[in-house]
Amino acid sequence: MYTHLQLRDSARPPVTLSTLANMKATGEKIACLTCYDASFAALVDEADTDIALVGDSLGMVIQGHDTTVPVTMDQMVYHCKAVARGLSRPFLMADLPFMSYPSKDIALTNSVRLMQEGGAKMVKLESGAGQAAIVEFLSSHDIAVCAHLGLRPQSVHKTGGFRVQGREEEAAARMIRDAKDLESAGADLLLLECVPTALGKAITEAVRVPVIGIGAGPHVDGQVLVLYDVLDITTGRKPRFVRNFMEGAGNNLQALKNYVQAVKKGEYPAPEHNF
Repeated sequence: MYTHLQLRDSARPPVTLSTLANMKATGEKIACLTCYDASFAALVDEADTDIALVGDSLGMVIQGHDTTVPVTMDQMVYHCKAVARGLSRPFLMADLPFMSYPSKDIALTNSVRLMQEGGAKMVKLESGAGQAAIVEFLSSHDIAVCAHLGLRPQSVHKTGGFRVQGREEEAAARMIRDAKDLESAGADLLLLECVPTALGKAITEAVRVPVIGIGAGPHVDGQVLVLYDVLDITTGRKPRFVRNFMEGAGNNLQALKNYVQAVKKGEYPAPEHNF
């Protein structure tokens, strides 16, 4: 009946927020992968990934859209349910998609859906200083929140495309302030996308919560990549931070294990993956 108690002393206890905080404190790197279905979730689990992210990136890699904007709440709940069924150890995080959190009440309603219907343990929203109030509201209702800074894919039509963020001194200083404000508002995790290595390091040192990076350099507390990029399924031109872990792996599971170990050992990202 009390599954969490039965698994606490097992060889592979479930990852929790306390686990992730302790990993930051001890310097152990956090390995995160996106995931969109139960079959791949089982492999992500077996590879000992720490966090599985049901990302709205599914709009691009699964649905074939140019951006994440068309992804709906119903679709996020559907994929989250599927992934949850395949996981045991990883901490399950899910994206709030475009325009699913324009107000506190709507953000709460949709976060509850991801948790009650989808099985998520944490929600992620693309943030700036203006989102601090929503983060604080969700946190006050005991919802674990990851705040996403840097390149925000839901905002590409406003920001002019998929570009590295925070190169200018003023923009970098503003992002550091935003990170501190979001932590103060109750964010339990930060995700940084496509920022210069020096800025990734500065933000990681400025906050107490774990910082996960994608194209944010080696000095953050952990890394996340899109599963389809790791397994070399994605066709065409890929972002600079992508590494094909299928090379020399032989099978999908070994590729995912190689990714996790490369993150843990600090071998990924290498200099060629950074900005």
